[in-house]
Amino acid sequence: MSAIRMMIESDKDEVLNMMRVFYASEAVATNGSDEIFLNDIENCVGDDPFSEGYVFLDKDTITGYAMLAKSFSTEFGKHCIWIEDLYLRPEYRNRGTATKFFAFLEMKYAGCVLRLEAEKENESALRTYFKNGFEEMPYTELIKSV
Repeated sequence: MSAIRMMIESDKDEVLNMMRVFYASEAVATNGSDEIFLNDIENCVGDDPFSEGYVFLDKDTITGYAMLAKSFSTEFGKHCIWIEDLYLRPEYRNRGTATKFFAFLEMKYAGCVLRLEAEKENESALRTYFKNGFEEMPYTELIKSV
């Protein structure tokens, strides 16, 4: 990986294609939809204060993307940065990109809590997260769409 940069409007098609692959994989419990994906991208490249999007580059090639959601955690008494999506194209995995991204986030959001979710079957991702200091939380997540 040669760079991490903020997602921009011209990244939309490539990020959309990666989101389709990511959400159709076993790494994600829901399938999503193009409507949701496009809304996510628009929020990341727009002026939404609660979301940020990044792309990972190898020279001029986009090798992956990440999306963040910002909140406040009353449990920890500090701001919380949720790593909502973290996807790398298969041919660019195991090159230290996730580790570099986590270090970038730790510097940018020093003093915040970093959180993410992972499917238990995604053993490779879990190894990466544990290696980078993430700990498993003993929660059962619940959801209700209204």
